[in-house]
Amino acid sequence: MNTSDRDTRIHVDSQPGHLIRRLHQIAVGLFVQETESLGITPMQYAALQTVEQTPGMDQRTLARAIALDASTTGGVVDRLEARQLIERHTSPSDRRVRLLHITPQGNALLQQITPLMLQAQQRILEPLSPSQRESFMDMLGLLIDSNRDHSRAPAGPRRA
Repeated sequence: MNTSDRDTRIHVDSQPGHLIRRLHQIAVGLFVQETESLGITPMQYAALQTVEQTPGMDQRTLARAIALDASTTGGVVDRLEARQLIERHTSPSDRRVRLLHITPQGNALLQQITPLMLQAQQRILEPLSPSQRESFMDMLGLLIDSNRDHSRAPAGPRRA
């Protein structure tokens, strides 16, 4: 191997995309560790929390709010509906549109899972000092906002 071959080698551990993917794996792992007894995925939690905060939203709006494509969102909603955590109601203005509402069981699950989800978030950031956590979150937000148009499932503006 000559010198020029060594100079062009790329180590995945130095690439931001790879490190972000690894951090995502860790974040999902911590979420599952904290919440596994409740049997809900991070995406199901995001959908349930979003529907609770905005009752009556349609599935397309939900997909945009949590940055998922329409078919993935449909599967998430199907699973939440099967567990009787959300309900779909026909829109009075457009019978093709189904509006999403959280059920009492969904609210009860949110009450149980939210402290566990927050614990998982704390564990993700635990190695950082408080000021580093704030900077890290600011930088993540900047990267997401600046690259939003490159996503396969672009979301609307982030809510801080």
